[in-house]
Amino acid sequence: MTMQSETARSHELRNRGLSLLTLCGLALLSVGIALLPIFGVHWGLTVARWAGLACLVAHGLRKGSLTYWIFLAMLLGGEIGFDAPGFAAHLRFLSDIFLRLIKVIVAPLILGSLISGIAQHGDLRKLGRVAIKTLVYFEVVTTMGLLIGLFAINITRVGEHLSQHPVAALASTSVPTLRWDQFLVSVFPENLAQAVANQQILQVAIFAVLFGIALSRVPEASRAPVLNFCKSLTQTMFLFTNIVMYFAPIGIAAAMAYALSQMGAGSLLTLAKFVLTAYGAFVAFILGVLLPIALWARLPLRRFLNVVAEPVSIAFATSTSEAALPRAMEEMERFGVPQEIVSFVIPLGYSFNMDGSSIYLGIASIFVAQASGIHMHWTRQLAMVLTLMLTSKGMAGVPRVVLVILTATASMFHLSAEPILLILGVDALIDMGRTAVNVLGNCLSSAVVARWEGMLAIDSSESRADVAV
Repeated sequence: MTMQSETARSHELRNRGLSLLTLCGLALLSVGIALLPIFGVHWGLTVARWAGLACLVAHGLRKGSLTYWIFLAMLLGGEIGFDAPGFAAHLRFLSDIFLRLIKVIVAPLILGSLISGIAQHGDLRKLGRVAIKTLVYFEVVTTMGLLIGLFAINITRVGEHLSQHPVAALASTSVPTLRWDQFLVSVFPENLAQAVANQQILQVAIFAVLFGIALSRVPEASRAPVLNFCKSLTQTMFLFTNIVMYFAPIGIAAAMAYALSQMGAGSLLTLAKFVLTAYGAFVAFILGVLLPIALWARLPLRRFLNVVAEPVSIAFATSTSEAALPRAMEEMERFGVPQEIVSFVIPLGYSFNMDGSSIYLGIASIFVAQASGIHMHWTRQLAMVLTLMLTSKGMAGVPRVVLVILTATASMFHLSAEPILLILGVDALIDMGRTAVNVLGNCLSSAVVARWEGMLAIDSSESRADVAV
């Protein structure tokens, strides 16, 4: 008992030491940055910033997650780009390596995830009426999320501040304009290998959708081997993504260093505006889409907010939808949604109803276009929405999967990939709100489908009394 108490005390002291180390590092870094406009480039402030970064690195070596290292890499890269722009200009090859590793993931991951997801849930005759209503609801709501994201970024236009700098050098100088009939022809593949080689991700997605539908109609004995292969391919590519993400801090640090060496500290203000744009879009989606849906379904808002508060809080704190899944299902059953609805709608929603991720994809994709110096007509933006709507299905649960989807979209629409690495540096800040919206949307979807089917166990008089709260 004494040894256990001593061990617990040593862990507590170590955690306190790490916390003090982190606070000290953040304090030194904040002072070094805050006084920069007053004293300019001064050796004392430079030493303070590097001392603060050294404290944060020491904390990361003892107890640091990948998210922590990605955020720290952004700070380190920014400091290198500010203090040694000549050296930072030669670090771009590291970010290029990281981007190449990400691009090689895209096609196999989309093929495996879409085929396996549709083959399991694509036979609507077996899934029945509930499945049809659920999938229609998912597609409508996630598309509205994408459109809100597009609307928000087109209002703030934060990416245009980056388009005048060399970070957009990889963008095409001109983007060919396709007529609607040419675009429709171009999305259908004539050669799968060629589509994969040319990074025509929408063609890959169309093939995967059609293949998945066909596979769902094959007899079980013949379907199982192909379906198991697609599931294994998807799981393997998930793990491949996790392995590649260990290189993410290096690639992000190099990208941030290179960006600051070319643009200066103004890019940090642009990233802050990007974060505010994302959270503004999340709030607009909740008030403009989810709230009207809840009112239309005559849900008791006070009770609903009480039951979803805990799973949404878990999702916000952990930035992981899966951590909130058991509690979300339990709370929605307590709310009055039948178990058969909860066990079908919420797990399916984790692949097909990621509202927060849809909003973010709409924002981030146009941000990349703006930073690449490309003005997109609304028809081309809608084409991008269609691409994102297809490629994002069935890809939930993978850390940093948004990076994979954005890279695929940027490649198809001839955009620069450099801004993607910049926004990945602040992705951890956005991911908390994005994940919370995902969980909130999935909880609401189960209640709406239950109400739609007349299976929601809530007294109608109680619903009318509470809905105005």
